[in-house]
Amino acid sequence: MLNLMYITKNPEIAQIAENAGVDWIFVDMEFIGKDSRQGGLDTVQNHHTVEDVANIKAALQKAKVLVRVNPIHEDFSDYPASNEEIEEVINAGADIIMLPFFKTVQEVEAFISYVQGRAKTCLLVETPESAAILEQIIEIPGIDMIHIGLNDMHLALKMKFMFQLLANGSVDKWASIIKSKGIPFGFGGLASLDGGAIPGRMILKEHYRLGSQMVIVSRAFCNTDKIKDLEEIQQIFNEGILSIRNLEKGMTSLSSEDLKSNHDAVCVAVKRIVNY
Repeated sequence: MLNLMYITKNPEIAQIAENAGVDWIFVDMEFIGKDSRQGGLDTVQNHHTVEDVANIKAALQKAKVLVRVNPIHEDFSDYPASNEEIEEVINAGADIIMLPFFKTVQEVEAFISYVQGRAKTCLLVETPESAAILEQIIEIPGIDMIHIGLNDMHLALKMKFMFQLLANGSVDKWASIIKSKGIPFGFGGLASLDGGAIPGRMILKEHYRLGSQMVIVSRAFCNTDKIKDLEEIQQIFNEGILSIRNLEKGMTSLSSEDLKSNHDAVCVAVKRIVNY
């Protein structure tokens, strides 16, 4: 079963997600440089805080707290440097800390040294530079997991649609490198099974084909900026997460031919969207 992540700083929604079966609640503190990369696009740009980390940690019974910190930085206005930010996040109760938008081996080594084994570490491979040195990156001791970020990666590569990276073999290549070292990995986000530009059920089968172990349950799954009623949110989560888990159980009987057929269908859908 995939580890499912959901981004929120709202303790009530975090509890709903946890009770529905979400494994990791994702607190997103990254903001440095994000607006310049994603400004004007319909993307989620959060600026959660250390206080949010503590509040989410206190609200949960079993789900893990995953925190995306900022890229490695020294001075950014009056904001704490990376070592201080990571220290605060650990003290607030982070179980897993994610490093975004890195480009060098040195940044990863600094991140690992700041965490010092006090939380699990997750690298977010979302730059062409990090992908180019992935074989070096996986040799660094102390990496617990890697997530492939399709959104920023496809923007940097001037692609029209993030799932082009699935269709052109890039995710297959990166997954193979990561798996060669036995490091758990995941990629992208998942909408509802029948929602999204490409239905979530098709993307979920790609996770199974590639051996992925984690995925973000995306804003398209449940957009709490638009849906405010907690009972409605609870219903969406309970039904949606159950549907995902049921499909996962059914995928164990899929043959390699079934998975190839689904991959081919994803490629056709991607081509249609890109050429639209």
